[in-house]
Amino acid sequence: MKCIHLIACLIFFCGFHQIRAAEAFSTSKGKVVVTPINHATMVVEWDGKTIYVDPVGQPDWYKRFPKPDVVLLTHVHGDHYREAVLKVVCRAASTQLVAPPALVGVFGGDLKSKTISLGNGASTDKLGFKLEAVASYNTTPPRKRFHPKGQGNGYVLNLGGKRIYISGDTEGTPEMLALKNIDVAFLCMNLPYTMDVTAAANAVKVFKPKVVYPYHSRGQDTAKFKILVGSAAEVRLRNWYK
Repeated sequence: MKCIHLIACLIFFCGFHQIRAAEAFSTSKGKVVVTPINHATMVVEWDGKTIYVDPVGQPDWYKRFPKPDVVLLTHVHGDHYREAVLKVVCRAASTQLVAPPALVGVFGGDLKSKTISLGNGASTDKLGFKLEAVASYNTTPPRKRFHPKGQGNGYVLNLGGKRIYISGDTEGTPEMLALKNIDVAFLCMNLPYTMDVTAAANAVKVFKPKVVYPYHSRGQDTAKFKILVGSAAEVRLRNWYK
C-alpha cells in the first residue's frame, strides 16, 4: 500500500498531465484550435501561430505544442503566472509576451524586454491579430481584495473574423457586460475569488456570447450554470481538472 501511495505522489509531483481534447472553430483563415491544459491555462493555435494563455504547471505539459509565438498573461496570481515556467517555454527570441502593467512590473529584465504592457481597455495589432485587453476585477466588496481594479486583464482575440474572449479572474464587470459580438467565451466561476455560477450565467445573458466554456471553475456546479444560461448561449462543459 505504501508503495502505491509513493508511486501516486511521484506521478503528481513529476507533473503527470492528462492530454485533453481540443476545441476547433472555423475562421476566415482556417480553424482556430483551443486546447484546455488545466484550470486557467490553454493553448490557442491559428494561422500558423501558437498562443499560450497563462502557462503554469510543469514545462513538460507543453512539449507536444510548438513553441509559443505569443504568451498572454492575465495577472500575477500563481495559478496564472509562474516565472520559472515562462523562462522555459519562452526561450525563443521571437516569443512575444503580453501582460497588464502591474504584472510587467514584477518581471525580470529578460521577460520584460519581450513584453507588451497592455492596460485595461487598450489594444494592439502587433501580434499578427488584434488583441483587446478587458478589465478583470472583483466588484463585490468582500472580494475586491482578491483582484483590485486595474491589476488584471481579460483578453479578446480577433482571429479571422472570430472574437474569442478569455475572462481572466473577474466578476461581471461593466467592461465585460459591454462586450459585443463575442463568438466564444471562456468564463471563470469559482468562489471566493471570482463569481458563482449564478452571477456568471447572469453575465452571459447580458453580453451574449454564442458559445461559452466554463473554466477556472474548480468545485463549481457547471451543470447548474448550463441550466441557468438556458437558451442565452450554447454552453459547452469540458474537463479542465482530471
